[in-house]
Amino acid sequence: MRAVVRPCAAQDLGAVLALNNRAVPAVNELERGSLIHLWQQSSHLVVADVGDAVAGFLLLLDGPGRDYDSVNYSWFCERYERFSYVDRIVVAGANRGGGIGRTLYDWAIEQGSPDYPVLCAEVNIRPRNQASLDFHEALKFVEVGQQDSPDGQKTVVMLARSLS
Repeated sequence: MRAVVRPCAAQDLGAVLALNNRAVPAVNELERGSLIHLWQQSSHLVVADVGDAVAGFLLLLDGPGRDYDSVNYSWFCERYERFSYVDRIVVAGANRGGGIGRTLYDWAIEQGSPDYPVLCAEVNIRPRNQASLDFHEALKFVEVGQQDSPDGQKTVVMLARSLS
């Protein structure tokens, strides 16, 4: 079944939060209030529906200038004048490998504009998320740096892809 991408609605937040927190450590855990704040700061929070269920989501922030206390977002803010940042993308385990992640990224790439010529993301390399690394490489993202988390528990590779 094909995924349909649409803007997140308030009634989707429970499903988005559950998907997010099942994906830890690939993404950071969130509480409902943090998710709502991210949604308010985002340029886009979209969900991918398969049938009647939310099967994935993507949260996109333009930068710099958002009220978001993230060392990874800040890293891109320090290096890029204008960019779009994939803060998180999650696909439900049962739907992985079915093209939903690609559909969400295709949607994000299509949203690109001359005002935000670079799409940025990061992926864990400690602990290693090889599936996501391979996925981003296939989407033509390139490494532009690496960063350790403040607590030293994670290392991420910083990725960028031109949208022009």
